[in-house]
Amino acid sequence: MKIGLYFGTFNPIHIGHLIIANHMAEHSDLDQIWMVVTPHNPLKQKSTLLDDYQRLHMVQLATDEYPKIKASDIEFKLPQPNYTVNTLAHLHDKYPQHEFALIMGEDNLNSLHKWKNYEVILEHHDIYVYPRMNSGEINEQFVNHKKIHHVGAPILELSSTFIRESIKNKKNVAPMLPQKVSDYIDGSSFYKK
Repeated sequence: MKIGLYFGTFNPIHIGHLIIANHMAEHSDLDQIWMVVTPHNPLKQKSTLLDDYQRLHMVQLATDEYPKIKASDIEFKLPQPNYTVNTLAHLHDKYPQHEFALIMGEDNLNSLHKWKNYEVILEHHDIYVYPRMNSGEINEQFVNHKKIHHVGAPILELSSTFIRESIKNKKNVAPMLPQKVSDYIDGSSFYKK
């Protein structure tokens, strides 16, 4: 099985995340998408980042009706700070029967050369890139690279930061969130301060 790994803090997960994940599941050769919840780095200030398991729970709520999309806590069990190359090595050891690929926005592709051991990642894993509004010029070494696949997913300018700020300012964000996630946030004090 070929699995696309979509990393994020998902603080909170919103419809933009789901639209991209579902587009990758339905319009690429990926069999499944794993939404990998990035744990809080204990060395960084927590600020508005919810607890790891609360964010994982929201991803589970958001994806439970999508059979090709799964929530993953794989990085919760790995040493901090997390490096993608280490996560991929761990997944390869744990699930040797699967092939793993990365899903990222064009903006992240532009900084891929700064990632730890990015050459190793590119040698062993495909990268599926979705367009972003303001991603700038793509680094020349990644143009026409055989491991990088551009997928024409819808461009959505929706951010978790905007949603958190809107909740704090008592704005209605229900249309931006999966219904179960919206209900979960409404029943909590998340992002309200």
